[in-house]
Amino acid sequence: MQRIPVTPDGFRKMQEELNRLLKVERPKNIQAIAEARAHGDLSENAEYHAARERQSFMEGRIQELQGKIAYAEVIDPSKINQSRAAFGARVTVLDIEADVEYVFFLVGVEEADIKHGKLSISSPVGRALIGKEVGDTVTVKAPARTIEYEILGIRFEGGATPGENGPETP
Repeated sequence: MQRIPVTPDGFRKMQEELNRLLKVERPKNIQAIAEARAHGDLSENAEYHAARERQSFMEGRIQELQGKIAYAEVIDPSKINQSRAAFGARVTVLDIEADVEYVFFLVGVEEADIKHGKLSISSPVGRALIGKEVGDTVTVKAPARTIEYEILGIRFEGGATPGENGPETP
């Protein structure tokens, strides 16, 4: 399997979720199964079936997280050339036609969450931004229209959580 690029913050969140599932949620669910089993006839016991379903989902998520953690390549953005857009950069762009500014935090596929401005480096916009500098213009063909973005700023946060302070790149 291929290495999965993640930010230090993304790696920490995966580890925290795995620990919570292993140390809190799994034991709690095992207890719920035992209690439901004590109620007798399992064929018509909705509590038992719900707890078993939760267990199945939880075990799948645990295996998924263990795999992601095993193949994670934690990349510290502070060690990257900070004059160009790259993994871990917070890139401010201007949609030239719409005259709207956007801020994209370039992350790996596993951390991508467009609702929170986290854009995968594998996405069309992410690929277009990689390697570009402040002042460059990139063109992205979207289904609705072709979008031109001007790069207004690039900032790296050294593994900090998005929104925390970091040096602004000229």
